[in-house]
Amino acid sequence: MTISLLGATEIREIAESLELHPAKSLGQNFVIDSNTCQKIVRLAVINHGDHVVEIGPGIGSLTLALLQATNRVTAIEIDERLARQLPITAKNHGVPDKNLTVINQDAMKLFDLPDAPTKLVANLPYNVSVPVLLTFLERFPSITSGVVMVQTEVAERLAAKPGSKTYGVPSAKAAWWCDMILADSVSRSVFWPVPNVDSSLVKFIRHEPLGDEQLRRTTFDLIDRAFGQRRKMLRAIYSDIYGGSGEAESALASAGIDPTTRGESLAVERFAAIAKQLDRR
Repeated sequence: MTISLLGATEIREIAESLELHPAKSLGQNFVIDSNTCQKIVRLAVINHGDHVVEIGPGIGSLTLALLQATNRVTAIEIDERLARQLPITAKNHGVPDKNLTVINQDAMKLFDLPDAPTKLVANLPYNVSVPVLLTFLERFPSITSGVVMVQTEVAERLAAKPGSKTYGVPSAKAAWWCDMILADSVSRSVFWPVPNVDSSLVKFIRHEPLGDEQLRRTTFDLIDRAFGQRRKMLRAIYSDIYGGSGEAESALASAGIDPTTRGESLAVERFAAIAKQLDRR
C-alpha cells in the first residue's frame, strides 16, 4: 500500500477530533503543506535504510513524508493526545505498524532509543530549539546528519561564522559536532496556526569531534564565559581562571591566541586550543 500524505483539511479535522488547540507553550505550529514536508526529506537525503528520529511530529505531516523515504522512524512527542493519535494516522495512510515507533516523552529527558538513529529531522519548538538540537548531537553520536526547522533568527545564529554579528554560543557549540548550513527559508503560510515569526531550514553534517568529553566541557565553559561578556577581551574574561590578567595574557599567547581578541572572533577550534592548555595545567 502506498503511503499518502496529510492535507490541510485532514490536519484540522484530526485536531478538532482531539479537541486540540495548538499550544504556544509547546511550540505547536503544525506544517500543513505536503510540498514543504517533501522538501525537508529531500534536503535531509533520507535513504531507505536510515533510522530517522523526529522530534515533535505533531499531527504527522512530516512523519508520513519521512516514511515514504525510509521504513524506520522514531517520533518523540511530548503531547499525550498527539502521541496516541500518530500511530492511528500513520496506519490510516498506509504505514506498516513496524515502521513507526512513537515515544511520548519530553525530548530533553530522553537518553536512550530502541536503536541508534542515523538522521535527525524535526520541526523544533522555537523556545527550546537550540538546547534540544545540542542535546541530541551530544547524546546520540550515531546521528550523522539531518535537517531542523527553526525560527530564522535561530537558524542564522546556528550557521553563523566567527566574526559575524550573529555568531555566538549556539554557533560555536554546534560547530563542535557539525557543519551547519542555512539551507532554505519557509513561508509562514505553510503552518497552522500561522506563527508570528519567520522560519528557516538548517542542514547539519557531523564531523569528527574536536576531542573527548572532558575537553568538550572545558571548551563549552570557555565559550559561555566569552559570550557572557561579549565586549571584553579574553585576557580579562579568563583572568579568574589563570589567577590574573597578566597570567591569562601569557597563557593565551602561548596557546597561539591574541590576548586582546574577543570571543566573537574565535572559532570553536581556538576555544578548544585554550581548553587543551587548561586541561594540561
